[in-house]
Amino acid sequence: MVDIKVPDLPESVDEATLLSWEKSTGDFVDRDEKIADVETDKVVLEVFATSEGCLNILKEEGAILKRGDIVCQISANEGSAAPTKKPSEPDEPATDTDNGEASALSPSVRKALNEMNVDSSNVTGTGKGGRITVADVKQAASNVNAPPATPPTTSASTANPPVRTSTKYSFDEDNIQRVPMTQIRRRISERLKEVQNTAAILTTFNEVNMQPVMDLRAKYKDRFLEEHGVKLGFMSFFVKATVEALKKFPQVNASIDERDLIYHQRFHIGIAVDSPRGLVVPVVRDADIKSFAEIESGIRELAGRAQEAKLQYEELIGGTFTITNGGVFGSMLSTPIINAPQSGILGMHSIQQRPVAENGEVVIRPMMYIALSYDHRIVDGRGAVQFLVSIKESLEDPSQLLLQI
Repeated sequence: MVDIKVPDLPESVDEATLLSWEKSTGDFVDRDEKIADVETDKVVLEVFATSEGCLNILKEEGAILKRGDIVCQISANEGSAAPTKKPSEPDEPATDTDNGEASALSPSVRKALNEMNVDSSNVTGTGKGGRITVADVKQAASNVNAPPATPPTTSASTANPPVRTSTKYSFDEDNIQRVPMTQIRRRISERLKEVQNTAAILTTFNEVNMQPVMDLRAKYKDRFLEEHGVKLGFMSFFVKATVEALKKFPQVNASIDERDLIYHQRFHIGIAVDSPRGLVVPVVRDADIKSFAEIESGIRELAGRAQEAKLQYEELIGGTFTITNGGVFGSMLSTPIINAPQSGILGMHSIQQRPVAENGEVVIRPMMYIALSYDHRIVDGRGAVQFLVSIKESLEDPSQLLLQI
């Protein structure tokens, strides 16, 4: 038996949660095949088979894991070759071999096929070499039992209302569902409460006329996309404006380490991203030396990996300042909370057409409220207000970003 242990956890991570299994006990697995996902408070780690053989699961989904824990075992004796039908096993149905597939089915897959009354010829294998897994059988069964895309118009189609179900956790008699918090949600809770208890957080506000940026994007967006292969969004302008403001007010790019102030000479900008696992903040490193295209493509790549839970631990640490955009969800105004140990966070909000005064006249402009939450232990009110004014001026005259003035 070969023991498969918890993947190496980052130095600052003490425990993890077994998020999901790709295989079931009894399944045949190949060497280096992915078999499970393990969730930490920051990233999802993949578990791979270190040898081929039959899988024996020791830890169930949702189990809390420590360093060195054994999550499963692989029987190398049974898995030294592709599994074949044993003499004691019943003959497979003719439909299992009619399609001419050379790969044999594992005992657990044959059992699942029989229990779910699924024909193997209707199952698409996702395992190595197209091998059918138990998960594939379950997916095929769900497709067979799924309701048609256009329900029939007969009264039978509406006779029974839909039943609320949960795949893992059921509702009790009071219609309450108790679900354990994920590692990332627990860590978010701990960090936010820690920030509230230790930092002196204040928030200052301003508003930005986004017309100049919108005009610039409209003028060059097609050429930008053709030249760089990525769309020109708002975020690159905000990152550039933030970097220039941080250069003018280095205390906003600082942090506290016990009784010392740490002033960062590099500009690693964290971008808050909503993912299926919760809020994560991947970092765009050295944003001061990156072009608009590099920033846009970097953010796009990080956000995509966040959605797929494939961010690396190194991509989530080391940020010196954070930007969060609640405007994509319709937020008009908010007071973002800083991402410790950083001393500031910039909040973007939705763009609204509002009347404003220009040269003694009332005109309609696309306006955005922006907010800076800052740690008053490091940043004074004057510096915070001027920092936000600097961002406003850069965005209302984007040529300043090119000239770095």
